[in-house]
Formats: sequence, structure tokens, C-alpha cells
Amino acid sequence: MDINEGLPAIESHRDLHIWVIENLRMVPVPEKAYGNFFEKHCYVALHLPQGLKATQGPCGDLHYWVGKEAGAEAQDAAVASVRRLQVTLDGVPVQHREAQGHESDCFRSYFRPGIIYRTGGLACALTHVETNLYDIQRLLRIHGGKHLSAREVELSWNSFNKGGIFLLDLGKLMIQWTGPESSATEKARGLALTRSIQERERGGRTQIGVVDNEVEAADLMQIMEVVLGCREGGLHATVPVQSINQLQKASVRLYHVSEEEEDLVIRELATCPLTQDLLREEDYYILDQSGFKIYVWQGRRSSLRESKAAFGPALGFIQAKGYPTYTNVEAVDDGAESAAFQQLFRSWSTKQRGNKPRGRISKPVQGRLDVGKLHSQPELAAQLRMVDDASGKVEVWCIRDSGRQPMDPRSHAQLCAGNCYLVLYTYRKMGHVQYVLYLWQGRHAPQDVEAVNCNAEELDLTRGGALVQARVAMGSEPPHLLAIPQGRLLVLQGHMGHSGMEQPAPATRLFHVQGTDSYTTRTVEVPARASALHSSDIFLLVTASVCYLWFGKGCSGDQREMARMAVTAISAENTEMVLEGQEPPLFWEALGGRAPYPSDKRPPEDVSGFQPRLFECSSQMGRLVLTEMVFFRQEDLDKYDIMLLDTWHEILLWLGEAAGKRATAVVDWGQEYLQTHPAARSPNTPLVVVKQGHEPPTFTGWFPSWDPYKWPSTQSYKAVLEGSLGTIPATAELTAELDTSQQSSRPGNGRACPPTLQTLKGSRDGSGKRLQLGPEAGDASPRGSPRPAASGSLRREQLMHQAAEDLPEGVDPARKEFYLSDSDFREVFGKSREEFYSMAKWRQQREKQQLGFF
Repeated sequence: MDINEGLPAIESHRDLHIWVIENLRMVPVPEKAYGNFFEKHCYVALHLPQGLKATQGPCGDLHYWVGKEAGAEAQDAAVASVRRLQVTLDGVPVQHREAQGHESDCFRSYFRPGIIYRTGGLACALTHVETNLYDIQRLLRIHGGKHLSAREVELSWNSFNKGGIFLLDLGKLMIQWTGPESSATEKARGLALTRSIQERERGGRTQIGVVDNEVEAADLMQIMEVVLGCREGGLHATVPVQSINQLQKASVRLYHVSEEEEDLVIRELATCPLTQDLLREEDYYILDQSGFKIYVWQGRRSSLRESKAAFGPALGFIQAKGYPTYTNVEAVDDGAESAAFQQLFRSWSTKQRGNKPRGRISKPVQGRLDVGKLHSQPELAAQLRMVDDASGKVEVWCIRDSGRQPMDPRSHAQLCAGNCYLVLYTYRKMGHVQYVLYLWQGRHAPQDVEAVNCNAEELDLTRGGALVQARVAMGSEPPHLLAIPQGRLLVLQGHMGHSGMEQPAPATRLFHVQGTDSYTTRTVEVPARASALHSSDIFLLVTASVCYLWFGKGCSGDQREMARMAVTAISAENTEMVLEGQEPPLFWEALGGRAPYPSDKRPPEDVSGFQPRLFECSSQMGRLVLTEMVFFRQEDLDKYDIMLLDTWHEILLWLGEAAGKRATAVVDWGQEYLQTHPAARSPNTPLVVVKQGHEPPTFTGWFPSWDPYKWPSTQSYKAVLEGSLGTIPATAELTAELDTSQQSSRPGNGRACPPTLQTLKGSRDGSGKRLQLGPEAGDASPRGSPRPAASGSLRREQLMHQAAEDLPEGVDPARKEFYLSDSDFREVFGKSREEFYSMAKWRQQREKQQLGFF
């Protein structure tokens, strides 16, 4: 196999590099052609993020892309190229195998606003994109959600359906036709891709017309019918696109790969939930995510690391399992795992093997926060989960009998495990009033979800829909909520009545004090028995005569300091300090006698190195479907979107202003995400609903840059249509060129077809036949104009390699081959006219250019 001896240069100032495998060699693709992929080729793409984007994942991604018509030799050359690049880059990038139409979200994220699949192969004499090529006719089917793609389809009405977006590309005019069942989101995204094609392939010098309503766009429909013929019958029904939902991704299985007598042996090792310690650096593993995606993990000391190509065992595994050949494969090296791979495990520590942590990881708060610093550095607010220093205004309501009962400000820090509460926090940011509403649910509270949601919606309406709503379960309070009472949050057993506890408090009570500072400390009442104690923590035992503050042997000085402050909310007098192992007899007597309790060292607080991940949410057949936006930014948020930002410690759900979903419905998607996550995520993970235009710094700080003034300046789809496409002049000009002497009546829908456009002569009608280039037999030429030459009337020498001004009178310079005789045509082109005109337009142009007829 002939692979370049020297690998192509990698430019440090560019994030993305793409090469096409041509004649088994890596040939650079020009930047203006990025996103265009020919189906007969394989491509290699290297993404090395620069600047801030590098904080969202590993140091790079290396992909090889396989077109659906690519040959085996080209695929082998692509794999070899990827392997050599991987060695050159010291094994850092994550490797991916991509198949046309089934690319990973990571790969698709590079190409905004979409990918264009081009039929056939790339000729050596042509570039990927010719910005001055106007003699073209093609029909593209645009489909997808956040990650759009466009593929050339048959130039016929048979390709259309009621829910699709189609682009009829006529060179100087591009017409976007939107089906009556397509959504506003699909229309807007389709238009973005259309405008991208306009810029990339025509240098912005072509006109765009949009057909949203066929009756209102009658002039554009006339042009479409000239090219496509009259539409017979109605449109086809919408073709549903099958997507993998979250439930289908929920199962993961880990396999150990070993080599025994030169044969690879694959054995199942574990199923979900997986733990990181299952991966040993001496070994090689395959992780199967429900057949949706296959991961290969290569230990740094694995004997298979150098002897086997990363994709070989995975492709054999796919074949043995009977999975589709297009199944995506991702190969990661020990220490360079992707965020998607890491989140398949219950926890992930980048320090486990001495690796440096990547990305933005939550850190403990040190000292008193500077509110100005949080507002000027939203990335810090996001990491610490603090919108400010918690010194704003606080209002608390207890949910009782489907209503909300206001709480006395002196009792704001006392909650009951048998109740639900609404805690409204008001603060100012850059001179504007901001709100956070915490919906707190006690562990023993009745599941009166509807009452909580109704009261939250009422409060939201009174604040103009500006509330950030955070659903919090007891024991999973975020740092900001704990900081509001400055470490004095007290959670009591039982439930609250209209005027206090409905049941009298017992004479003996035990409280568990947890936390090391005012942002992590909470005091929770637990059953008053010895088995509730733990050597790593601090407890307060309250009796009728004395209070014992019990310090376990494993507690720290910070814990003791916070406990002394926290217990003042329960008892300020007669508090006796007791060390573990030195308890008086009355201490054990109050707890009902001695009993075993945990004495092992409590594991440290979770410091998982998970990266934030952003997904677009949609629903199919009642199940949640997610599309990931890798290397995300603010531009990925659209007013029609519902987005899910997973920071691991909490789930933030972003609701676009035109999404048409209530906060409660969005929360259901967040809960489904947690329930179906393969890492067995805690169902108590806080769910935060954020509305467009009211984003707190705990949300915006996860984005590389954020423009708070972006939303008011964003144009709507209708405004773009009316203000910037300039379609009316183009349509009027083309309509004026209708040749009234060449009307042809074709059957279809009970009406005559429109006249033929001179500028579109030579196109196919709906039956695939060629439209006539000149007047039909018997028609007179327009007065004062030269009579066109007839088909087959000229010798090849008069046409080949001749400039337009040197051609015989009446010859169309764009269709010179038309005037050859049938025998000359077959001898020059090596095929009949029918065979030639049945080829794709770009193939015709290539042959004409090579043979001197262009």
C-alpha cells in the first residue's frame, strides 16, 4: 500500500485539518470545502482544539470517515494514516471510525451548519468546491436536528415529502422548499445550511428563494416545475427518522481482550454500573454501549497496544455481534479518555493514575466569596455552583393543603423532612434583579408534585417568568442553598403544621452535623440510637437535662468549628463536649444502650473529573432523544431549543423562548435522563430549569464566552426571509425571461405546466427526459435573433476547445456537446447521449471540461 512517507504538515493556528484519501495518499482538503464529503472516498480529520475550547475535553480527536461507496483499499489507507498520525501525536487524540450518515456527535459538531454528501468521487482535475460553477442542477434533501446533513437525491417530485426540507440548486438561484409538516426549527436550520452553501460554493453570489407556502410563492413554484415537471398527485407522507433514545443507550458491557496463541479472546467482564478500577493499565478492553457505540480502551502497558491496530478487534467484535457495519467506534488511550467514555462509569478521577485533570472541575470554596468576582468571572460561579455570596433577599413558603404557607423569617433555616418548601432568593447582577427558586423536597414528604409545581408556576408568573427553578432533594442541597443560612440549615424529622410541629418533639433527639464550612454544612435529625453514629462525623444528642456534642475520632478541625456554630440553632445552653471513647453512661443510656456503628474512614467528597456536556433534547415515540453538541458555545442555543447541560453535580435544562414547553415537562426529560444513564446516576441530582434571557452565572460560566446582549439582537426566521435573502428581484428577473413561444402542456394536477425558462433549458422534466434547448420543429425563431444551430449539425472541430466568441452562430456555449452528431458524440465521450445525460451533473461537467466542451 502506498502511503505518504512524510505526513502532511499540521498548522498550529487551525483547530481542524481534513485530508481525503486519493490514490491511497492523504491529500489536504481546502478549508472552504470542509463539510463536503464525496461518497466514493475516505477522509481523515484531525481536531486539535485551541484556546478555551481545549478545556472541554481531551487534547484532540482523530477521525477516519468512510463513504458508503468507498473501496476496501481506500479504507485500509485511511486506517493506516490514522495510526501513523496517532503515533506522531504521541497517542494523545481519541480515535474515531465514522460511517457516512451515522457519524458521531463529536464529528458532526465540527461542521456548522451541516454536512453535505456529494455523489460519486472527486476528480483529480477538480477541487471539492468550485465557487464560480453556475451551470448546475441538483436536488438536496436536508435533514437532521442540531447536526444537519444534505444529500443529493433524484431530481424529481418523487423525492419530496410533506415533512422534508429540500434545496433545488440551479446555480444562479437556490430554492428552499419546506414541507407543510416541517417545523419552524427545521425551516430555520435548513435556511442556515442553504446560506452556507451559497457562501461556500458560490461566494455569496447566488440568489436564494424560499417556498414556505406554494400558493404564496407561485413564481418560485413555476421555476421548480420547469425543472421538475408538473407534480402528479399529492406529496408523499413524512418519512420518520429513527433515532436512538436514551433507554436504548442505558446498557453497557465491558469485555476484556487478550491474545492467546496469536488469537484474540474476548470475555465479558462486567455490566453497568461500571467502576474505573475495572480498567487495568496492563490490559485492553472493549466497552459495548447497547450496540449503539463501541469503545476500545488501551492500557498504557498493554501488550496489544502496539501489536494490534485500535479498530481491528472492535470491527471483529461488531461482526461477531451482528451489529450494523456503520456502528461507530471510538478508541481511547489510557489517560486520554473522552467525556462520553468517562461518563459511562459511576465516577472518574483523573488523578487515579497521576494524570493531570482536564477541563473545568468543581472545586471547594475557600474563604468568603467576593460577589463582584463571581459576577465578573462566571466560570468561577459555575464551578462553585454559587450565583453570588448568598447575601440577597430570602422568602420561604411551606407547601400545605395544595397551597403555600409563608414561613417566619426567624424559621427560614428550619425545614421538616415531611414537607416541601419553596425558597425564593432575589439578588442583583449588573444592576438587574435576578431570581432563583429552590423547590426543596423532604425525604418523607408526600409526593404532591402537582401542588409544588403549581405554586412554583404562580410565583414565576408574578416575577414575569424570570425565575430559575432548581428542584432539590433533601441531602443533595447545592452550595448556594446551604450558604443562605450560613451553615445553619437544620432539617427536622416529622412535618410542619399551621403553627409548628403537629406532633410534640420527643425528649431525646439526635442530630447529625455534616460539613466543613458555611457552603457545605447541614444539620439533619436522625433516629436517636447508637447505630446512627459514625466515627468520621459529629453528632448532637439532646436530652431533657443536657446536650452532648459528640466528636468522632475521624472528624477534622474544620468540622468541629462548624459544628459549634451550627448547634446554636438547636441549643445554646448546657452543651457538653464528648470525645468518642470517653462518653459518660448517661450518653449511652439516652441512646438506648451501646450498639455497633460505622468506624471506617468516610470516603472523601466526590471530586470526579467529569467534563460538562451539552445536549439537544427531543422526543420520539414518547422517549427522550439527545444529540450532543461537543465543544459547545452560546451559538448552539436557539430559541426553539430545549437543551440539557450535564455538569455531573447538577442537570441544567435550558428552555428557549419559542420552545413551547413548560418547565414541568422539561423536568420530566431531566428525570428520564438520570433514570436511563448507564452510570446509575443519583435520582436526587438537582434539576435546574433556566429560561432564555434569564441565565445565571452558574449556567453561562460553562460556556467559553457568553454575550448577554445576544438574544435581543437575534433575527427571527421570518425576519431573515423578509430582510436579507433578496429573492424577489431574482425571481422577477427569471420570470421575465419566460419564452412565451415555447409553452408545453404536460399532464399533472389538472393544469398546464408553466413555460420553459431560457436560462434553464437543457434540464430534465419530471420523467427524466431532456428539455429542448432551442425552438421545436416548426417554430419560428424570434424576429431579429439568430436562428440556433440544430442538434447534430456541427463537426467536433467547430466545437472542441473553442471560446464562446469563436463558436458558430446560434450555439449555446454551455451546451456545446448538444450539436455533435450521435456518432461523433459516442466517439468523443465513449457513451451514448442517454448514458451521458443520466449521469450526475458534476460528472457531466468534469467530462466536458476534460474533453474541451466546457
